[in-house]
Amino acid sequence: MAEPAEVSVVIPAFHEEEGIGDVVRALLAAAPWGEVLVVDDGSGDRTAERAEAAGARVVRHPYNKGNGAAVKTGLREARFPVVLLMDADGQHDPGEARSVVAPIGLYDMVIGARAAADQHFVRALGNAVFQRLASWLTEREIPDLTSGFRAVKRERMLEILHLLPNGFSYPTTSCLAFLKAGHNVLFVPIKARVRVGKSKIRVLRDGLRFLLIIFKVVTLYSPLRVFFPVAAAALATGVAYGTWNVWAFGKIPMGSALLIQLAVVVFLFGLIAEQIAAQNERR
Repeated sequence: MAEPAEVSVVIPAFHEEEGIGDVVRALLAAAPWGEVLVVDDGSGDRTAERAEAAGARVVRHPYNKGNGAAVKTGLREARFPVVLLMDADGQHDPGEARSVVAPIGLYDMVIGARAAADQHFVRALGNAVFQRLASWLTEREIPDLTSGFRAVKRERMLEILHLLPNGFSYPTTSCLAFLKAGHNVLFVPIKARVRVGKSKIRVLRDGLRFLLIIFKVVTLYSPLRVFFPVAAAALATGVAYGTWNVWAFGKIPMGSALLIQLAVVVFLFGLIAEQIAAQNERR
């Protein structure tokens, strides 16, 4: 089990001067962490100054790069083998940090899973759709795919650093990559609080990104989980369409033949991609 003294708490922050000081002070009061590191992602306000005044070590970006880029910087700069990632907006309770960190050792990643009731209705609905899709693709129940409150083994996270996007999708990417790579992932329930300030996530724009990332990561590790359903759907549609035309008109239409050919091509592409993924995993 991980002890607070061997943990780097990494907090990406962009224009969070209203709440960052309280978050850092509450963290330092909750446990003797190895360090609290705030990555100021090019803020134009007093985020960095207030974080430093509260007792955090601050690393600054010269301009805004994105939440994921700030997390990458924090992981590179962290001095301890376990990293606790949390948001700067106050929605994560520092009092629950110990329970998120404690299982690290047996587990490679521990994710604080929020209840749907703690989230905005539209966002909770979108997350539920993504979680069901991701759970099917990874063959593992995922109660919260997008939570930014998580503890990880730093060395494991550095292995997938190249996969993490610079935007708001690092939680989705890291969760899926850990599951598909066969690492031990645990979800622990947490209570999400109302954030300080205005959210920077846009439901439609970032929702589309989350969807693309789910397919990207799963295709990287298990391509047939994506290719096979497409091939099966094309084959079933082609056979059904052809059978109906034979029964009704006594001939097989070109559309049916094309759908069956598409099914074969997609399936073969999936097999090739599966072999490439297996080779990459062995390396």
